Amino acid sequence: MSILNSFDNETEEILKPSHVTEKIDNFPEVVVATFSDKIINLVKNMSSAVQISDMSAGYTIPIYKINYDGNDVAVYQTILGGAGSAGLMEEVIAKGGKKFVFFGSCGTLDQGIAAGHFIVPVAAYRDEGTSYHYAPPADYIEVRTADKLAGIFQQLDIPYIKTKTWTTDALYRETRKNMMNRKLEGCLAVDMECASIMAVSQFRNVELYQFLYAEDTLDGIEWDSRTMGKISRSTFEKYLQIALQVASRV
Repeated sequence: MSILNSFDNETEEILKPSHVTEKIDNFPEVVVATFSDKIINLVKNMSSAVQISDMSAGYTIPIYKINYDGNDVAVYQTILGGAGSAGLMEEVIAKGGKKFVFFGSCGTLDQGIAAGHFIVPVAAYRDEGTSYHYAPPADYIEVRTADKLAGIFQQLDIPYIKTKTWTTDALYRETRKNMMNRKLEGCLAVDMECASIMAVSQFRNVELYQFLYAEDTLDGIEWDSRTMGKISRSTFEKYLQIALQVASRV
């Protein structure tokens, strides 16, 4: 069966997330998900941090609760790729999460976008498989929370751009032809999760806000890693603070 025909709006799954993950009393409704172990280490060292649950993805993934600006927020490190990040998100929804803030790095399809610049996706090209199990077939999935997130960035006086993003399962198969096709359609970023997690959020009727920060770029004769693997602790601290400020406003 073609992946494009995988969507099934049946409401009773064979195995629901709630069958493998029990709801946790007083689980924070607002959840921050990062892809960086360095950011999780910053969270663990916060004075208010306490582990409240965990998940398994071949290794144990702890979920922490911190108090930020007077509100409890859950934080966990998700995993690379749409299928894995969607599966963990399902478990956190079952535990009680209702509003999610995802943030992580992306590649750019325009070398004029400086490394470290913030990107708010408005739609994601579905070059992955997970979203087709949650939403009817279409080339793109809309990011319904983009305008609200952009408004928060304006309140915080943080420079950003809004653009479509290309979500792919295969980071080592970002070919020049595919890159140019996506760029012609208005995609200025490439990531591995946006389409998948947006489809989950819309199917499960939870809010998901995602911002990206530019690292490498595909827009050149050769791939340019730029700041990939070279981000300082202070920059990670800035990214975390922005995510928590967004979380306190959603």
